[in-house]
Amino acid sequence: MSKNLSQENFYSTICWTLTQKKKNKKRKKKEKLVSDIWCCDAGKPQMGGEKVIILIVFLGIALAGGASSDRQQQGWWKLRSAGVGSSKAKPFASSIVLPLYGNVYPDGYYFAQVNLGQPPKPYFLDPDTGSDLTWLQCDAPCVHCTRAPHPLYRPTNDIVVCRDPLCASLHSGDYQCDSPEQCDYEVEYADGGSSLGVLVYDVFFFNCTGGARVSPRLAFGCGYDQIPGASHHPLDGVLGLGKGKSSIVTQLHNQGLIRNVVGHCLSSRGGGFLFFGDDVYASSPVVWTPMSNDYTKHYSAGSAELTFGGRNVGLKNLLVVFDSGSSYSYLNSQAYLALLSLVKKELNGKPLREAMDDHTLPVCWKGRKPFRSIYDVRKYFKPLGLSFPGGWRSKPKFEILPESYLILSTRGSVCLGILNGTEIGLQYNIIGDISMLDKMVIYDNERKAIGWAAANCDRPPKFNTFLM
Repeated sequence: MSKNLSQENFYSTICWTLTQKKKNKKRKKKEKLVSDIWCCDAGKPQMGGEKVIILIVFLGIALAGGASSDRQQQGWWKLRSAGVGSSKAKPFASSIVLPLYGNVYPDGYYFAQVNLGQPPKPYFLDPDTGSDLTWLQCDAPCVHCTRAPHPLYRPTNDIVVCRDPLCASLHSGDYQCDSPEQCDYEVEYADGGSSLGVLVYDVFFFNCTGGARVSPRLAFGCGYDQIPGASHHPLDGVLGLGKGKSSIVTQLHNQGLIRNVVGHCLSSRGGGFLFFGDDVYASSPVVWTPMSNDYTKHYSAGSAELTFGGRNVGLKNLLVVFDSGSSYSYLNSQAYLALLSLVKKELNGKPLREAMDDHTLPVCWKGRKPFRSIYDVRKYFKPLGLSFPGGWRSKPKFEILPESYLILSTRGSVCLGILNGTEIGLQYNIIGDISMLDKMVIYDNERKAIGWAAANCDRPPKFNTFLM
């Protein structure tokens, strides 16, 4: 249980902590990111140092693959519906569904509206499966905050203490609590951005697909010192959807509101929806592959082999992570250069030439006149795929059509939406938003599986239906 401080003491404690940090270390430049809501289960929610927590989060990259038989999928779901491997015997009858807004280009991000506080106020958050911690820019007071669509969140005196298990989950190994009455955190992102703050509790408000309204007390970061990174977005904060204890998904599951399942459906026309729980989709269209047992920090199906035009091209053992916080997909330098070479070779003799004057992305092509749609040029590009060896019977394959790795720039050029991850220090390959467009992607933490299927992501579902 957290120890409550008065509002005055809360502010003074934060200021004291910040002073110590400035004396003891220079902070890197930092950043932040990251909902409206439809929701989860009819049950009632349960109400609920001084070492800086550092979480390395990657907000913007991705790739993946899969394909398996209907028979496999049906068998998997029979086990699941029978409760095998389920952490709770209680049936979860509904889900939480949040509308998404934004696009891959030109906005460069998606966001959801989350309502929290008493009385509830709206905040726009970046849904990020690549990180655990949810945080908001916070008036505690704020030392460095960036432009945001809403006034800064004002915290209550409901603070997470340093020895709380949620705080411990953000630290690596043994940690000291020089300031035991609070839990400090610092998140750093791959683009150089970061957020520094204190963990607090407050009430979130959700509507559920089953018709109930719930208001769970959840922990999140009160960020009072933000420095924007290269891919900074003008939002109120980040909605952490990872697998850790501090994740909103894990907290909702632990309160008995949803199954430990999260997923998203991003529309190529902009918008889409995010969901917590498992009654939003039907099983039969979904291709499933197990989550990696070797790489457990993020949502990963393990190592994949890249295909080009349906053929293997010798690019194997690509560790792939699904990251909704990344607008574009990323490959390591070797795979990226090999793919770029294949694409350029395929374009020989086609009516496209490299657009050296278009700097929207590193590589763009133009035609005799500006293109009006990706569909004007998709015939010149071949589909990609990521084949994973870990399927239950066959190799699941995540297909990436040309419209899921190309963007149309404002200058009428077509640009490659797969980037060189080695150049920004990534140690793995990423399937980002662009490659997950018009697909429902599901992360089932109870069965430790990742699934995907083609879907109409233009409107959130009303009840247990998969949009085709």
